[in-house]
Amino acid sequence: MNSVQRILSRVSLQPNTKSEPQQEPSLNEENLIKFRDGDLDNPENWSLARKRYVSAVAVLLSMNGNISSSIMAGSTQSVTQEFNVSRVATALTTSLFLLGLCAGPLVFCSLTEFYGRQCILYITFLLYFASLFLTAWPPNFGGLLVGRFIAGSFAAGPSTIVAGILADLWKDCACGIAMGIFTCASWVGPALGTVISGVVELKKDWHWGTYVCLWLAAFSLFPMFTIPETHSDTILSQKAKLARNQGYNIQSGQEASKPKLTQLYKIALTRPWMLLLDIISFLCCIYSCIIAALQYMLFSIYPIVFQEMRGWNAAVSQLPILGQAVGAFFALLIVLVNTKRRKRRVSRGNQTVPEDHMVLAMIGGIGFPISMLWLSWSAQCDSVNWVVPTIGGTVLSTCLMLIQVSCFSYVTDAYSANYTASVVAINIVILQQRRYQIRHAPLYAHRCRLCEESVFTGPSSELTQDWCGNHSV
Repeated sequence: MNSVQRILSRVSLQPNTKSEPQQEPSLNEENLIKFRDGDLDNPENWSLARKRYVSAVAVLLSMNGNISSSIMAGSTQSVTQEFNVSRVATALTTSLFLLGLCAGPLVFCSLTEFYGRQCILYITFLLYFASLFLTAWPPNFGGLLVGRFIAGSFAAGPSTIVAGILADLWKDCACGIAMGIFTCASWVGPALGTVISGVVELKKDWHWGTYVCLWLAAFSLFPMFTIPETHSDTILSQKAKLARNQGYNIQSGQEASKPKLTQLYKIALTRPWMLLLDIISFLCCIYSCIIAALQYMLFSIYPIVFQEMRGWNAAVSQLPILGQAVGAFFALLIVLVNTKRRKRRVSRGNQTVPEDHMVLAMIGGIGFPISMLWLSWSAQCDSVNWVVPTIGGTVLSTCLMLIQVSCFSYVTDAYSANYTASVVAINIVILQQRRYQIRHAPLYAHRCRLCEESVFTGPSSELTQDWCGNHSV
């Protein structure tokens, strides 16, 4: 497999320096193998082109699950007609996928800290690809639900392992950009899935939405096999094994601990919850839950605003959701500007701390209630052009993503690379659980619907109409 990776990536992904001849292994104070200075086996020393390529492919793999998470959201009518089930039952096609995203990180992602990123990434994405066949051609409605849950469970692997890969490759200021791109992809994916499902619903049926996910996953398989191992402890274990074959009696720090399989699973299942109890991870989880709830509420707010109030059809009413994608790109630009500011501070000799990431959260925290009020008060006015609430939703998306990028970048920098996958895993578990409760669980969905209707069709909306009528030109 390593030879295939070198052949496929030889043209543009060469390291900056030539490989050194075989030397005696370098040991630390505990007589455990370590990287030499400038060692090309260390992911931190890879060329910039290679880092960018691996990061781009990793983000592509994570986007597969993000798009698939909402691909059934706009196709409820055709699912209801084909299987003769209620709309509440049809909503399970999305809610079970989200529940799978809750279960997957705890099972797979912490294991990457013991077995490496590459192995677990390959296994989970291949199983996700296989489960898509069950969702595309289910024997009955129960088979569709089982397929969606299994697909969500395995899609959680790439979605969270990618954060660990980015933490392995990028450090300090560059890590903020990488996490910004990763968060942008996770933000754009559900919006694209909703729009795609709404468009194919006009001429085809829900099957074609799953076909799109299947085609995307098939396309992603080829670059996936060019992703090398990025986990430093796993690479050191491989180097130690190679050195032993050459006659050296050495081992890595990971091999020295010699954990048993039962101990591995115990740590993998308990470490994320232990990290959740840490004050940093806990507060970031709480803040991110609020953002996740608002993000998924937008998917039901837009149909109320543009389909029920303005009379647009099902497909066209989904198009303003693309404003979320535009807002995510605006947020990414702000992250890039902030990263350049941090680099200038470093060049002047100032030290950076993980708390520097939270500057963007302060900006987003002030902006998101203002933009939420903008969207809510402009949506009901017939005299107000549709662009006004769409722009309000775009600004809201920008502010929400700034907060989420800050939280993810903060916890990534605050914890060492060996714990990144676990802390990101527990964050994603809590986020997906909250998204499920807000958007798709029947009890919470009913309350969410009442809340949305009270905002857009309640007494406050009548005041909004009067204000818009008095101030319209």
